[in-house]
Amino acid sequence: MKELITITKIMFVEKRDIIISIFCGFIAGTTAIGLFALSGYLISKSALVPPIYTLMILVASVKMLGIISALSRYGERYFSHRGTFTMLSHLRVSFYERLEPLAPSIFQRYRSGDLLSRIVGDVETLQNFFLRVFYPPIVLMFVFLSTIFFTAFFSIEVTLIILVGFILTTFIFPAIIAFKQRKVERRVRESRGELSTEISEFLFGFRDLKIYQKLEIKESRLRHSADVYLKEQEHESVHNLLSESANTFLSLVVSVTVLAFGAYLVATEQLDGIFLAMLVMVSLTAFENTTSMSVFPSYLEDSRQAATRLNNVVRTEQEYETPKKSKEKLSITKSPYIRVNEVSFAFPDETRDTLSDISFTLPPGSKTAVVGPSGSGKSTLMQLLLQMYPVNQGEIYINNQSLNSLSQESIWKNTNVVLQKNHFFYGTIRQNLMFAKNGLTDEEMKNILEKVKLSHFTLNDQVLEKGENLSGGEKQRLAIARVLLKKAPIWLLDEPTSSIDALTEKYIYNYLFKEAKKDTVVLISHRLTGLESMDQIIVMESGRIVEVGTFDELMEKKGYFYEMKQIEQSVF
Repeated sequence: MKELITITKIMFVEKRDIIISIFCGFIAGTTAIGLFALSGYLISKSALVPPIYTLMILVASVKMLGIISALSRYGERYFSHRGTFTMLSHLRVSFYERLEPLAPSIFQRYRSGDLLSRIVGDVETLQNFFLRVFYPPIVLMFVFLSTIFFTAFFSIEVTLIILVGFILTTFIFPAIIAFKQRKVERRVRESRGELSTEISEFLFGFRDLKIYQKLEIKESRLRHSADVYLKEQEHESVHNLLSESANTFLSLVVSVTVLAFGAYLVATEQLDGIFLAMLVMVSLTAFENTTSMSVFPSYLEDSRQAATRLNNVVRTEQEYETPKKSKEKLSITKSPYIRVNEVSFAFPDETRDTLSDISFTLPPGSKTAVVGPSGSGKSTLMQLLLQMYPVNQGEIYINNQSLNSLSQESIWKNTNVVLQKNHFFYGTIRQNLMFAKNGLTDEEMKNILEKVKLSHFTLNDQVLEKGENLSGGEKQRLAIARVLLKKAPIWLLDEPTSSIDALTEKYIYNYLFKEAKKDTVVLISHRLTGLESMDQIIVMESGRIVEVGTFDELMEKKGYFYEMKQIEQSVF
């Protein structure tokens, strides 16, 4: 049950509500038993025609217990649910705080649909942890201890019968159910994750499925996943109903045993007959509380599985992320010196190195191009410079500070980044540009749009989700506009103009390098044209650096870069 330890710690942040709800639950349970016990005694006593004041006292006591039971039951519901909602709030915040540093590497290990299923569905599942798992056994234990203590004054034999029934319905039977429940709950959760994944892929890939006329195949897989999930839910419901029915039947057997054995004790004059109805009512009412234990194994396994799935997402943080203690902040006002020293890297769960023994330097204010065929490790190198992944071997330094000793946020704050795929949020052009930095004026944003040849847009123009109403070139120019507004001293550009025509590309590069004249720039590119002005060119192949030099030096060398250039000229 170690998976639930974290959830329990988060739950006890609101220990005041927990203690009050347990107290109210105990009062509600004991007063309910007292109410029915007194009712049984009242019925028996009335048959003997007692004095009227005796009946008045008994009736008044029954009413008082009914009022107390109702008020305490309300308090129990109020404080237990308030504590649960607060616990869920703390759980979401705690999980997000542990999950957020793992992005974007988390997407290498989990499909988006499965991740969404865990974040939403599993967190919601844990709302039952306090109400159905942690809370009922504690209250039930206190209530039964009080009940056993009360019945012991009237009959030790009946007390033993109730105690045995309590052990059977609260411990032994739920343990048997829990053993069988684990497999059922795991299948339900796995089928739900599979369905969520199929739905997300279906929605994201709907256009491509239509184009390639594979929509029916994907729909059939989606229906199959939905059918499997429904069948597993049905199996789970049947299992829960069977458990609840069996537990109720067992409780009734105990109460019937109390009645039969109590009648025997009365017949043998070992028990006053006036107490028989009271003891039977005590048994019936007490074992009504054990109904919650019939579904206890289901909720316990459900909560354990949910906690396990959530912990599995974030437990690898220490394995894949650098330690977060004593992180320094990168503080620079001008272009830094960057050194990459014998760096090797492999993605999580991959045995093949994506980068091997990479070493180079980036002098302050230098302009460096990283070129090579697709899959040579250029984009991976950029991710390491952004500390999105920790290096497996070697070190990366910024002004003699190890990248591992710097916080990610401070690195990103001082870096202008254009990725191959840039995200655009639903809203307006203005809202998407405002991400660059605070305090931007409309005039500044309009000027930048003009510089990147997007003057046909207004700041109020709509941007759909993921920029669906923008062309590939417009997305790249809008991304470049954002970094031009940010004005950080380090530039990391990964194929920033791959979808832009040659004339516009030349114009934008001229303006970009003018703005970054004193900054350190790293440009990743498949194109080899326009690299004559770069201070150095790093040529990569299969995760290794094969050549380094200026454009003229590499052309004179007639090595790998020269061959790439000749091929490009012959093709284009």
